[in-house]
Amino acid sequence: MNEKLWKPSKQQLIDALGKDVPDLIDSNLKVLFCGINPGLYSAAVRHHFARPGNRFWPTLYRSGFTKEILSPFEEHKLLKHGYGITNVVNIATAAASDLSKEQLRNGGRLLIEKIKHFKPKVLAVLGVGAYREAFGSTKITIGHQNMTVGTTVLWVLPNPSGLNANYQIDKLVDLFRELYNYVNT
Repeated sequence: MNEKLWKPSKQQLIDALGKDVPDLIDSNLKVLFCGINPGLYSAAVRHHFARPGNRFWPTLYRSGFTKEILSPFEEHKLLKHGYGITNVVNIATAAASDLSKEQLRNGGRLLIEKIKHFKPKVLAVLGVGAYREAFGSTKITIGHQNMTVGTTVLWVLPNPSGLNANYQIDKLVDLFRELYNYVNT
């Protein structure tokens, strides 16, 4: 079966609750993109940003990170370009709002350890609220943050979920392109 066409059943989505999605990570990446947590669809298929309608993959393409729109099933291709994906909390929920503040804070502590080990140039957290809780920071703007973890620069971008109506795709592309220019100049 062509995995690009695979769609989880309703039962597979239910069964994905609490499951994880493996990190796509390596040492010394240019950017480690960090989602809030996997949704049920992503956990069911075991690939990041997999739900149809998520704007992550088209945004990466339009902002210059990839030469084509990758499917979640092609996520491994990001590593050869120096990009990876992780999550603040690696436990699938129906919605990110189902996570507790404590889960986000604990996820932030684990994320800091991961950053210290893998040493990406930039950690790009995709979600202002997740960044706020994970790093205990109240002064947040979209983009480059004043805080670092070791030599890793912290960056905040809007969540690319199709549910995030505050940012249309053109604005997402502009914000992601700022990060692309930062790591590639």
